[in-house]
Amino acid sequence: MSLRATRTRTAVASAGVLGLTLALAACGGGSDSDDTSANAPKTDCSQFSQYGDLKGKTVTVFTGIVTPEDKAYTDSYKPFEECTGVTIKYEGDKSFETQVLVRAKAGNAPDIAIVPQPGLLAQLVATGNAKEAPAEVAANVDKFWGKDWKAYGTVDGKFYAAPSGASIKSLVWYSPKEFKDNGYQVPKTLDELYALSDKIAASGKKPWCAGISSGEATGWPVTDWMEDMMLRLNGPETYDKWVKHEIPFNSPESAAALDEAGKILKNDKYVNGGLGDVKSIATTTFQDAGLPILDGTCSLHRQASFYAANWPKNTKVAEDGDVFAFYLPGKDTSSKPLLGGGEFNLAFADRPEVKAFQTYLSTDTWANIKVSVSQGWVSANKGLDASKLTSPVDKLAAQLLQDQNAVFRFDGSDMMPGAVGSNAFWKQSTSWITGQSTKQTVDNIEAAWPK
Repeated sequence: MSLRATRTRTAVASAGVLGLTLALAACGGGSDSDDTSANAPKTDCSQFSQYGDLKGKTVTVFTGIVTPEDKAYTDSYKPFEECTGVTIKYEGDKSFETQVLVRAKAGNAPDIAIVPQPGLLAQLVATGNAKEAPAEVAANVDKFWGKDWKAYGTVDGKFYAAPSGASIKSLVWYSPKEFKDNGYQVPKTLDELYALSDKIAASGKKPWCAGISSGEATGWPVTDWMEDMMLRLNGPETYDKWVKHEIPFNSPESAAALDEAGKILKNDKYVNGGLGDVKSIATTTFQDAGLPILDGTCSLHRQASFYAANWPKNTKVAEDGDVFAFYLPGKDTSSKPLLGGGEFNLAFADRPEVKAFQTYLSTDTWANIKVSVSQGWVSANKGLDASKLTSPVDKLAAQLLQDQNAVFRFDGSDMMPGAVGSNAFWKQSTSWITGQSTKQTVDNIEAAWPK
């Protein structure tokens, strides 16, 4: 689920220690980021001298990230503003994805847009008004991100946008206490995951709980399941072809991926723990779907890292807590496919102050400042100091993102045409849960693909 999927609900290198110094300056050394008292730490501006004299300049930023998440972004910009003299004008809009296209086509684009999907990025580049990223930004991305991330910011062989934040979807939530009490081990392969599920089912308990109800977006959790299985069974290259429709949606590979998800989601012995039978998945909201773990009527729930914020107040989310998550394993221990989402910083102007700010956002300095003033935000930036993360789930996500063996792929439905990714894919997935065959489901989605 991306920012769109709030769907009813995103060559300057500096030492980590400097990032912390700047972060403290940005947030006044405490929770009040607007502290301007004489005791507030001063920002070390030496790292910004290369940008030259930019006093009096303004850079506009347009995004779908709104209150309350916007404050951490504006706080993370303060060291740049203080040290360069540039004013960053931040505008958040829930209708961003529609409005940014309108503005770009009309020649009224912002200086920087924080873009949540590669598909939208390509559409914005196609307007002819986006600017290629400066060489300094490209150098930072080469240093701090993997090739897969750089590819998502590249259109027609030209590099436009550095990655920003990232989220992980390939997670399974569980009860650490239940695992300890029963001697269950965190599975390292899909076969071990199924074996664990069988073991829990043999005890008389349905191991999995799930829910896909989400208003007009009902069905989207199934798309994540299928995408995760597409990656695991067929690999990233085939996944990319599937997303781009270079192979049809009803290909054998696609059908096999949905059937693999069905080994759990359509298995009466496995679901729906604490909630009902297989069909109850369609009427259970995604917000409620994992909660049976807390009362012991369910053991496993596949959902993204954002679900950490969904547990009731006072729930301890940690490796030794009430709930935690583990990586949804691949076919073997040598492969580590990761499904997720993220944002990219795309520029529509190439003035010196815009280039300077775009470069700042591509550094490890900014990533460490941002994480120091945020909760629930991580980045795939390899210069991110994970010790700054306070949430155990964020630490897990950062560890997975920075794993050299990880192969990251963006949420497929977010990159497919709207008629498919946010319409037919959701609706047909819901029909599949309630009894429609895999063949009929993938055939119907293929028929919805724009000609």
